[in-house]
Amino acid sequence: MSTIAGLRAATWALHQRLEKRLDVKARFSSCSAYRAHLEHMWGFCAALETNVAASLQGVLADFDSRRKLPLLSRDLLVLGSSAAAIDALPLCPGIPRCEDAAESFGCLYVIEGATLGGRTLLPMVQSRLGMTAEHGASFLASYGDDVGSMWRAFGAALDACCSDQQHRDRAAAAAAATFGSLDRWLCADPS
Repeated sequence: MSTIAGLRAATWALHQRLEKRLDVKARFSSCSAYRAHLEHMWGFCAALETNVAASLQGVLADFDSRRKLPLLSRDLLVLGSSAAAIDALPLCPGIPRCEDAAESFGCLYVIEGATLGGRTLLPMVQSRLGMTAEHGASFLASYGDDVGSMWRAFGAALDACCSDQQHRDRAAAAAAATFGSLDRWLCADPS
């Protein structure tokens, strides 16, 4: 079994819970709701990318091309945010601390998986809000036509890093904790 298959199995229930709790139709019902969703994703990705960057340097050669903050910032600017407002957005607390590359891969697995999911959400944003990959929906269109090859490259790097059960277990625990953090961040009750 590949490490990605192991992570998928270990986080399946958490992934399903998050999908059920996210009201995608409401989040993409208006430009303001979509913008609020992207602001939350920016705060999550900013915290996560900062947390995993050091341990993935040299281990995941294309890490910089996988960063979502430039895409999210571009989309938020299209939606009327200023650069200063974007920089002032709150960061998600509770991103798991990553002590090594295996844990960092586990955290990044959640966002890389969201990249695949973004491809299914892109048509909704295009039809409802008139956004495109080039104008307001670059985050959802991450990697463009290369999404499949980027996913396979991520899986190969993950397998190389997590070649034994101890590392696979650490990656799975970090992925589960990251799903929990994302769930709390995106779906917290406002009361």
